[in-house]
Amino acid sequence: MPSSRCFANTSIIAVLILGFAGVATAQMPSLGYSRPQGASTNTQTFTPQSPDIQAMPLDISALKKRAEKGDAKAELILGESYYVGANGLPQDDTQAAAFFRKAADQGDAEAQFDLGIMYVNGQGVPRDNAQGAAWYRKAAVQGQAQAQYTLGSMYAQGRDVPQDDTQAAAWYRKAAEQGLAYAQYNLGLFYDVGRGVPQDSAQAAAWYRKAAAQGLPSAQYNLGLLYIHGNGVPQDSAQAAAWYRKAAVQGNPDAQYNLGVAYSRGAGVPQDDTQAYYWIYLASQGKLEGTEQVAIDKAREVAASYLTAAEISQVQGRAQKWLAAHPE
Repeated sequence: MPSSRCFANTSIIAVLILGFAGVATAQMPSLGYSRPQGASTNTQTFTPQSPDIQAMPLDISALKKRAEKGDAKAELILGESYYVGANGLPQDDTQAAAFFRKAADQGDAEAQFDLGIMYVNGQGVPRDNAQGAAWYRKAAVQGQAQAQYTLGSMYAQGRDVPQDDTQAAAWYRKAAEQGLAYAQYNLGLFYDVGRGVPQDSAQAAAWYRKAAAQGLPSAQYNLGLLYIHGNGVPQDSAQAAAWYRKAAVQGNPDAQYNLGVAYSRGAGVPQDDTQAYYWIYLASQGKLEGTEQVAIDKAREVAASYLTAAEISQVQGRAQKWLAAHPE
């Protein structure tokens, strides 16, 4: 078995050659999987409801009486109940938007954010992105983390506000400091590539780690990249493989590929051709861009060349079981 499989020594945003360097007839192709995932557009969508709104034991009659007296929290809960059709109320976007507005006009940050969502989606009110952005901003200024994150994404993308990376980073930071995983990830990405903030790999690692600890696979993958290159953290192949694995078991194809290559050369994990093929095969079944799909299919063929036909069949059967148990 060739022993000269290696990672090319490249920077985190360059192309990483993850290959079998000593195989003349079949070489692992170059793939751009040393780039951090995301281009500040890793977004999370929200809906106007509390996570447990359907499970809350509510006295709707009492809530309506409170709402009639101008109780903003009662108005908010009624709006959320109408939005999902919970607590004995029918699903009704118009009623939901009306109650959100009553609470929002009184300064309730959650209702302001919810009303912004309704305007952006055109639910219960005419679609109006400018109105949506205005209500998001009102909620964000009051410290509503989801609104802060959403406003940051709008600035990052130039969506209904002027494109402004500095503003995007500032709003991501406010939400990230409140523990919102996607905001932590995007702030980490901004530090990683020097967008809206000075490039700082140590800060990138710190924010990726916070999001990764909450289970966000793109953050886990990017943290693995920092460890494999020693950017912002000590170089540690075992840590890299461990973070790749956390993202890979959640179906992240880039992480699955890099974990497979780690097994192919014994980088941070024991060298194991069967495991290498298993993870690269799974990666090849993920959603990839056209050129990436062609390249990873070639990589899968190279990994397969180290196995017997029986081993390939067995690994594919195991991988198909995993895919069936983890539908997208």
